Amino acid sequence: MKNIALLGSTGSIGTQTLDVVRANRDRFHVSVLAANRSDALLEKQIQEFSPELAVLVDDAAAAKLRSRYIGKTKIISGRQGLLEAAAYSTADIVVTSMMGFAGLEPTMAALDAGKNIALANKETLVVAGELVMARAREKGVAILPVDSEHCALFQCLQGEKRESMEKLILTCSGGPFRGKRKEELARVSVKDCLNHPTWSMGKKITIDSATLVNKGLEVIEAKWLYHADYEQIQVVVHPQSIVHSMVQYQDGAVVAQLGSTDMRLPIQYALTYPDRQPSVFRRLDFWDMQPLTFAKPDIDTFRGLALAYEAGRIGGTMPCVMNAANEVAVEAFLAGGIGFLDIYDIIERTMEARQSQNKPTLELFFAEDAWARDYARKLLRR
Repeated sequence: MKNIALLGSTGSIGTQTLDVVRANRDRFHVSVLAANRSDALLEKQIQEFSPELAVLVDDAAAAKLRSRYIGKTKIISGRQGLLEAAAYSTADIVVTSMMGFAGLEPTMAALDAGKNIALANKETLVVAGELVMARAREKGVAILPVDSEHCALFQCLQGEKRESMEKLILTCSGGPFRGKRKEELARVSVKDCLNHPTWSMGKKITIDSATLVNKGLEVIEAKWLYHADYEQIQVVVHPQSIVHSMVQYQDGAVVAQLGSTDMRLPIQYALTYPDRQPSVFRRLDFWDMQPLTFAKPDIDTFRGLALAYEAGRIGGTMPCVMNAANEVAVEAFLAGGIGFLDIYDIIERTMEARQSQNKPTLELFFAEDAWARDYARKLLRR
């Protein structure tokens, strides 16, 4: 029986992780559930999974839950509560699915406690990849990617020498606006953006998919997970989302991982690795499969990918600045405060206004994140 601490249990990845647990109750026990402020849903999860500890980061939401809950689960709140959840003593693996920069500190706390990580929070590696991977090596723990693309790369690399890897090929659906011109994107709505053609995801990541920022974040993540140079990481548009990613080796062979568009598959693989366990989830049927196509991304129109490559190549604190500006811009777009193309402008202008600092500490990342958010919000008010 493997004990799981699930950070971000009420979000898209969190609820799908619990689907995996439901289908494998003889293999997994949920020791910890943690969420931001969704007290009603967290209460239902507590009642079903009976964790020893539950956390709501929002103090008011936690107070509401404590006022009506009469079970055995200990309920705590706040930043310290989240860090306690990340380092919970009986947890064998910590699923980090909290959204955005907020996932960095609890991931570091879990690493410091010697916990293996099932990483669904890509921003942790985007912002502080060098620091995070060094801490994992120091503690002798595994970081197992949950993103479908990175789980695919991880599987394609199994049994191979890393030095024989020539190229990592990240596939990309192209989002809901694939093939659109820049002038058409100026008029798109939030509703249009959230209509993803192949995946069901949370709002923020769905917007990031539409801008191709999400794929850019995955490029930076791949650099740290697989010790790759940016010249070795290629993005290919694959609208069907069947091939989740590929690895090309130095002899010219390409190994690909295929699967249905179901996040529960990479979640289960991360939780059961190095074993493969039976699953109840949908299989591919090659007799009924539509043709698979691949194309070059339009980075002139969808500038999020190019901006992420630029931030990654600059290195240091620049990916942190880029990520913070994007989070502020996406929040403003979802609230109706800016247009779709303005997201790119906010990111670019924030990056241009800041000099990157090399060999940053965790404290410096927090300072740079705060600076970038403040600067981006000032741009929104102009």
